Amino acid sequence: MQNKKLMRSNDRVIAGVCAGLAEYFGWDIATVRIVYLVLSIFSAAFPGILVYVILWIVMPEKRYY
Repeated sequence: MQNKKLMRSNDRVIAGVCAGLAEYFGWDIATVRIVYLVLSIFSAAFPGILVYVILWIVMPEKRYY
């Protein structure tokens, strides 16, 4: 069993939140970013931005040693 952790990705545009979610669930990064953008626009932008900032704070950054 693979030990997966939800972490921000280094393949980032802003903070790596969308890329981290895509990597965790095995989805296409571009699709996750587009879906996030569309949902944010249709929710009057503020809730989408708030969720993104919260995830930015809560999700640890992926580090390679």
